[in-house]
Amino acid sequence: MHLRRARPIRPLISLVSMVDVLLIMLVFFMVTSTYLDLDMLELAEPAEEGGGGAAGPADTVLVSIGGDGQARLGGAALSPAALTTALSDRLAASPGMQVLLLPSALADTQALVRVMDAAAQAGATRLRIVQLEPQR
Repeated sequence: MHLRRARPIRPLISLVSMVDVLLIMLVFFMVTSTYLDLDMLELAEPAEEGGGGAAGPADTVLVSIGGDGQARLGGAALSPAALTTALSDRLAASPGMQVLLLPSALADTQALVRVMDAAAQAGATRLRIVQLEPQR
């Protein structure tokens, strides 16, 4: 008479608890991580000393955007169509001209996009955004 012992059933590895642990870790890392402050993006870098090819003040035009969304060129408020015309005239005289956009902290993003579109339609290829006021 042979008596055989039944083999013990090996426990299966449950992935449910592993998934639970991973989800808990994911939530922990999401809650404890710090995020970048994307409200203030520095898009204009300071010019290098003696850098060749850097645009001087004569090759730069400044377009400011007020809190009301109005674009100003040389202190005069311009509509997007008038701004496109004025910039294209200046770009015709100086093709490598750099256009600096100076939005107010109170200006909305749509006003900035309108001015960028007007500059692109005028043919500006060197476009920089500079923000001097901190956003609050």
